[in-house]
Amino acid sequence: MKPAVVLLHSSLSSRNQWSALMAAHGEQYRFIALDLLGYGKSAFPTEAAQAGYTLAHEADAVAAALASHLDAGEPFHLVGHSYGGVTALRLARQLRERVLSLTVFEPVAFHLLQRNDAARLEIEAFAGAIAAAATDAEATRIFIDYWNRPGVFDALPDVQRQRFMSQIAKVKLDFVALLGEPATLADAAQLDLPALVMAGRKGPASTRRVAQQLAAALPNGSLLETPGGHMGPITDAESVNQAIMGFLSACTADQIAG
Repeated sequence: MKPAVVLLHSSLSSRNQWSALMAAHGEQYRFIALDLLGYGKSAFPTEAAQAGYTLAHEADAVAAALASHLDAGEPFHLVGHSYGGVTALRLARQLRERVLSLTVFEPVAFHLLQRNDAARLEIEAFAGAIAAAATDAEATRIFIDYWNRPGVFDALPDVQRQRFMSQIAKVKLDFVALLGEPATLADAAQLDLPALVMAGRKGPASTRRVAQQLAAALPNGSLLETPGGHMGPITDAESVNQAIMGFLSACTADQIAG
């Protein structure tokens, strides 16, 4: 049976962001791309969950979805981008015995930073600006332009702007979850699995700092810079996918040899 690889997307995205990776390498791996709660075809979190939303809600939903794709106890490789990356970190801690390797691209794990860290303070202010925005359009513009560049949201086709605006309520919950996560770098240091942490050369200083600290904390972690910015898995998919596949191939070879 081909090795299973679970793929988790970023906020305001869906499992479709991994289409190129799956199309190019589906003969080697059994890819399982999932929609995180509130995105793609996945249901929005329940009212009860929204009252105290956490990464545990997100990770538990992924674990439940995997039950229909994997045999009980079946191991898998785990890949996540941005919010999908921070969800992957949480899932790896919850299902450590099943996760064969971890690959994350600029995970927004700002909870790992010290509370007075400039990067964490920047993102807390960023999340506050989104929450305080007077309209969905304003909130979505703040979000899109931060991760890309100023003016990107307004330059999008109207249908795409409307789609992003319709999901901004989930983005707000994403920030509640990631900033409220209690895990620390000490918890990350317990993840003794093969791990690759990637960051775009043009990515925000905030997520690059998280990537650097996380890679240093993971016992078997390494840091790799790739072309492009925070949205590298989409805008520079060829380079990022090549790095992901190279890491997975090395992990698979080591596990077979072991």
